[in-house]
Amino acid sequence: MSLKRALVGSVLAALVSTVTAAQPHAAKPIAAPMRDLKWGKLNFLHTTDTHGWHAGHLQEPQYSADWGDYVSFAEHMRKKADDRGVDLLLVDTGDRVEGNGLYDASDPKGQYYYDIYREQDVDIICTGNHELYIASTADREHKYTVPNFKSKYIASNLDYIDPKSGVKKPMAQRYRKFQTKNQKLDIVAFGFLFDFTGNANNTVVQPVRETIQEEWFQKAMREETDVFVVIGHVGVQMREFKDIFRAIREQNPSTPILFFGGHVHVRDATSYDSRSFAIASGRYMETIGWMSVDGELRKSEDEAALTFHRRYIDNNLYGLHHHSGLNSETFPTEHGRNVTAMIAKARKELELDYTFGCAPKDYWMTRTPYPSENSIYSLLEEEVLPAVAINPKRADVPRLVIANTGAIRFDIFKGAFTRDTTYIISPFLSVLSYIPDVPYPAAKKVIKLLNSAGKIVADAHLENEFLAIPEQLSIKESIIYDTPESSDLFEAGDLQKPLGGKPIRLVEGYTTRDDIGDDGDDAIHSNINFYTVPNCIQAELSLPPEGEPETVDLVFFDFIQPWVLIALRLSGAQYTKEDVQSYIEGTFTELMAGWIAKNWPAKC
Repeated sequence: MSLKRALVGSVLAALVSTVTAAQPHAAKPIAAPMRDLKWGKLNFLHTTDTHGWHAGHLQEPQYSADWGDYVSFAEHMRKKADDRGVDLLLVDTGDRVEGNGLYDASDPKGQYYYDIYREQDVDIICTGNHELYIASTADREHKYTVPNFKSKYIASNLDYIDPKSGVKKPMAQRYRKFQTKNQKLDIVAFGFLFDFTGNANNTVVQPVRETIQEEWFQKAMREETDVFVVIGHVGVQMREFKDIFRAIREQNPSTPILFFGGHVHVRDATSYDSRSFAIASGRYMETIGWMSVDGELRKSEDEAALTFHRRYIDNNLYGLHHHSGLNSETFPTEHGRNVTAMIAKARKELELDYTFGCAPKDYWMTRTPYPSENSIYSLLEEEVLPAVAINPKRADVPRLVIANTGAIRFDIFKGAFTRDTTYIISPFLSVLSYIPDVPYPAAKKVIKLLNSAGKIVADAHLENEFLAIPEQLSIKESIIYDTPESSDLFEAGDLQKPLGGKPIRLVEGYTTRDDIGDDGDDAIHSNINFYTVPNCIQAELSLPPEGEPETVDLVFFDFIQPWVLIALRLSGAQYTKEDVQSYIEGTFTELMAGWIAKNWPAKC
């Protein structure tokens, strides 16, 4: 599409002058040049890796719509589909929990979230790895989300172990066969999780290559159907989806196969052949994915060509209004308003706006180099860890403190650092563990081994990539810089002028490049620098100013214990999990909140 045509869409958005944010404290949305959606006979809205961000992004205007707005949007888009005589399905591919106070701040976790999430009428839904890390989280997924969505929940390679009987059974049905509302298209749908091994012991994840050999799958992929839909908490470039595609295609040479992925927190799309298409739709409710398929979908002798279209929709009221053809007065539905009210009530009861302190500036995960004064990892390494990683009984003992960068999930924005922010930045129950008196020559090699590429050791099945942030697993949507100097290559335009209107300064945001092209984003943004970060960072504390200590306390986040033990072994020091002790009480999230309360101003 030409820029001129793209900007025509922006005029409608720019003319809307009285748009209010969904949540009381959310930033007002910002107008942007828009690319339209293309409808087909079969259409999808897709969410993935929402991680509890169902209140939207309160500090980022381009993503400030909430789950209630998505409910309204879906209602309007379903009506559009009905009016056109086509079909629209909603898909979610997991990791709905952990990452935001709306889920994490309650006791038990998810006290409000499950009722809020269920208000959206999702047609096909599956599990992510974050639903499985902790046994109690998996229990709640089985107790609440599975029955909330009944036959729409699919668990093709996931079992649940009943805590009372000890019986292993499928988390949900293995696949689903159904017909679409308007065209009565036959759909056979599967729901997979990648070959995840970090799940709690009340769940079992079967490797995909084993699952596709099972009798039920072999039978299901031979059923007569118009379309196969494979949803999964799997990156669209990952082996698991490609294995599933090959298995289905071998038996179905021309049937359309549509894939909806996630897990790696990026916008991405690809095509495995001319009659297949795959999309991943970002993270944290920043993105609502759109896929449409046009052409002859029913089985026919001529096998007419299919056309696929994808769009990554910013979760922004301007965009939602534009794509639905409505405005601030006509867009909210009664159902959507009620869900927005549920979210506001939950946030108030959870006291998510309570402020620990005020960040003096922005601290970035990947928009600035590490190390640098604006890097969140430099902040942790140089200020936070030295202050909080102190065992009073061993305060004078030299120590190395290692944190994996994947423990940090989001940027810190200048302004209020709230109770909600603590969960947004670090939602995990990470605690500090340590091994006392480790020989320094071995301990100092650990950080280098953790940051080395590839597998730390082949027979341990511990891939270092899982120590870092998920976004680095797939990087095509961003401009990547390994060094500050290379950013000199980056140039971005600042202004776009809508036809007949005033110039709009482009907001920084997604400028996606996928296998299909660079026109997938619905809103046109200026680019964001993306700098790679190491798997782990290390603070060196109480080391002598000259020379080397004989031994140190090796302190680390408990999540990375398996990697640390292997790295020590490779460094010539033999330790086991029995040698690991608790270093200090409290989660890292709590310790960081305490540091902020002491060190940043109370009022902004």
